Amino acid sequence: MTVLVGASAHAQERETIKIGYAVSKTGANAGGAGITTIPNYQLWINDVKEAGGLELPDGSKLPIEVIEYDDRSSAEEVVRAVERLATQDEVDFILPPWGTGFNLAVAPLFDRFGYPQLAVSSVTDKAPEFVERWPRSYWMLGGGEDYTDALATLLAEQRDAGTINGKIAMASVADGFGIDLVTAARASFEEAGFETVYDKTYPVGTSDFSPIVNEAATTDADTFVAFSYPPDTFALTQQAQVSSYNPKVLYLGVGVGFPVYGEDKPNAEGVMSLGGIAPDNESNMAYRKRHKELTGQGPDYWGSVITYASLQMLQEAIKRVGLDRDKVSEELSNGTFETVLGETKLEDNQLRTLWWTGQWQDGVFVGVAPQGRSGASKVKLPKAAWQAQ
Repeated sequence: MTVLVGASAHAQERETIKIGYAVSKTGANAGGAGITTIPNYQLWINDVKEAGGLELPDGSKLPIEVIEYDDRSSAEEVVRAVERLATQDEVDFILPPWGTGFNLAVAPLFDRFGYPQLAVSSVTDKAPEFVERWPRSYWMLGGGEDYTDALATLLAEQRDAGTINGKIAMASVADGFGIDLVTAARASFEEAGFETVYDKTYPVGTSDFSPIVNEAATTDADTFVAFSYPPDTFALTQQAQVSSYNPKVLYLGVGVGFPVYGEDKPNAEGVMSLGGIAPDNESNMAYRKRHKELTGQGPDYWGSVITYASLQMLQEAIKRVGLDRDKVSEELSNGTFETVLGETKLEDNQLRTLWWTGQWQDGVFVGVAPQGRSGASKVKLPKAAWQAQ
């Protein structure tokens, strides 16, 4: 599908700037992509239109021509689509897909064809290694160890205060995200002195989580941690309520930070996950309001704002250095940008100023770790009991 956005300010040889992407509009990944990625692409496209196009170094503006594909939540299809964008559509820039596994799948293609890859919805401890291998890749959500070390530190404080015991039950999806996080968690929890009494990996597409929840409930662990994708996160929450399984700490994966998760305010209260926001961040709150007004839905509390910020970085880099992809990549690596996150600068092609742990508190998914960061909220544990529906 092709859409022309914006208006040309000056007569030039080229008439548009081609922007392409492949993302999961259907299939198992559509829930996550439809919250974190697609609405922010739509919002940015709208903003480019309102601005009259993308600005170039000479002050002229060109509209963008958007070419999008549905990868149908298939790793094979996302690879084919990105290759098609590069070789047949010959787009100027390619926006990344949703998900850790999919970004890893297409990273060699972005590198081979010379495109900067702003991999936002990807959590990987191997980011430094990937930057060496693919110097045009940018990793915006940190690594599994960042999140699990922060969680382990927080839990250790609660254990030492007598709020929880020293045992953890854990589950993880057998995909890039889950594998990275659970591998890091095993080490983080052990180093913090916790005993993992249950550790179950489940395949992508699992729909019945009653065995996992029921088995975890038979342990004496106060803490249940699941590194899950959105469908799993909602299913695990529902099954925990059905089974009256209410650990003192309930930490689930992608999806907890979706606004819809917080709609059941009494039962969302106290649930923890990756991400979060500082409610006093005015730029972020203004972005959230505009996102809802223009897309009809609120952004999530983790990757959404970072997705939009990455597009602002790309836009500003083009304004500074033009359409040469090598120069744009260099600017992304070295430049400082003003985004909805505030002043934003990458360190070795990685965004490092992030909320590692969040918790639903009074209808907002707030950042609770790192505690020393400005705007951090204090964690509230134990989690309240489930409320009858």
